[in-house]
Amino acid sequence: MATSSAARDTRNPDNPAEKSRAVEREPQPARRRSRSLAHDLVEGIGAQIRGQVLKAGDKLPTESEIMQAYGVSRTVVREALSKLQAADLVETRHGIGTFVLEARRSQGFGIDPADIATAVDVMAVLELRVSLETESAGLAAQRRTEAQLKEMRAALDAFEANVDVPGNAVSPDFRFHLAIANATGNRYFADIMTHLGSTVIPRTRIDSSRVAHEDMGQYLRRVHREHEEIFQAIARRDSDSARAAMRIHLTNSRERLRVAQEDAQRQEARQGRAPSAASGKA
Repeated sequence: MATSSAARDTRNPDNPAEKSRAVEREPQPARRRSRSLAHDLVEGIGAQIRGQVLKAGDKLPTESEIMQAYGVSRTVVREALSKLQAADLVETRHGIGTFVLEARRSQGFGIDPADIATAVDVMAVLELRVSLETESAGLAAQRRTEAQLKEMRAALDAFEANVDVPGNAVSPDFRFHLAIANATGNRYFADIMTHLGSTVIPRTRIDSSRVAHEDMGQYLRRVHREHEEIFQAIARRDSDSARAAMRIHLTNSRERLRVAQEDAQRQEARQGRAPSAASGKA
């Protein structure tokens, strides 16, 4: 006797293996809209997280599995995962995978409207750094010496030792990024970083932990994990992964700041101020 397809479907939606494959079963649109592929992917996975198809603690499919399921490149997948991390929806753990995070309660606006001009300028510097330091990390992975790798490790150890003393973590943070620039073997990378100085670190100019809706210790531990991803890729001489890890690190900061800036501008508008007056000083 014939059995209906519904009756034959024995999948259990609460089974962890089934939940981790939920992204792969998402129907694919026949034609792409004008929005970016990464944006479409963020919306697709984000909707499944918000709809509890993928729950806190669930592991996402691998990059290769997402590439195959959505028909996109690895670059698109990494950009989408970066945006999901910046939105505090997922967290990538080195060597393990990407996991859905517990939903955070809204804690209000991340930037005071009076700080919008500074935020605009910090975002401009981050935009420069994404271009500069992504390539710097890739070259460092190819050219670094053991001595340069030890300098990066020393900077990371100093950073970790100061996560509970925020002001003291700025110097080792900059030291780590400068060590990567030095490891490129191209003095101009280091010259640019030296010229910019420690002000390239966003929290020297704005309260980054408030932007991220975390206390400073939590925020710095997150930054440290991102630094470790970069370091491990450079240590393995994996230039592609080093570039990707650096891009994720910097775009996470930029994306959190962008969202907080938009929130602050909406708050400013509700209070009857003129946005152009605050943002024109950048």
